Amino acid sequence: MQDLIVTLIQKDLHWENPGQNLADIEALILNHHSDSDLIILPEMFSTGFSMHPESFAEKMDGPSVQWMQKLANQTNKTITGSLIIQEKENYYNRLLWVSPDQQIQTYDKRHLFSFANEDKHYTPGHELLETYLNEWKIRPLICYDLRFPIWSRNTTNYDVLIYVANWPEQRIDHWRSLLIARAIENQSFVIGVNRVGLDGHQIPHNGNSMIISPKGEILLEILDGEYIESFKLYRSKLDQYRAEFPALNDRE
Repeated sequence: MQDLIVTLIQKDLHWENPGQNLADIEALILNHHSDSDLIILPEMFSTGFSMHPESFAEKMDGPSVQWMQKLANQTNKTITGSLIIQEKENYYNRLLWVSPDQQIQTYDKRHLFSFANEDKHYTPGHELLETYLNEWKIRPLICYDLRFPIWSRNTTNYDVLIYVANWPEQRIDHWRSLLIARAIENQSFVIGVNRVGLDGHQIPHNGNSMIISPKGEILLEILDGEYIESFKLYRSKLDQYRAEFPALNDRE
């Protein structure tokens, strides 16, 4: 099987300003020369973690969705991240997985962050998404999902677990610890992509986007600041570790 090159975009997000955020992210991507297979954006990358879906929600043919399709096609890379999406009367914190052929797969955030009243403004999802890229089986999730290990549990032999987030600096130690725990318990690579900067409520975010090995080793950690970084995941290392220590065989 092929290896997998992933690109993490850790960025300060302009509060509730989709046009500026999309322009900034597009410039970062087009100026970053990499053989990446997958580009990962933060949670609600077009707005920040907004509780105003009635003002910023898009339909599935909206401008941010079309922007993802265009950029995936132009760069020949898969792009993922979450947006505010409306379907009928409901709003979703929806992760879009957009392939170079402009096909879209989706995952709606299951665990809504009631501490910030996300549950008052958005509808939870109920279905996991698992998708393939370069024959790697990948499960993408969103931010607060990280705190609930059953939702991440590797019962399907996925290879990579991804979390896109707006995780605040105040609880960044939890972010780091939980990413490592999810990698160890699921014997998979884990990728966490977080934002930086102040949001519209003056809550600071300090990044710490990470890639963790199936052993729980930190392979890449992007500390505070705006960065775009690419990293290669080696299939042989995943297969070798699972063969040497086949703990997943003993799961219930």
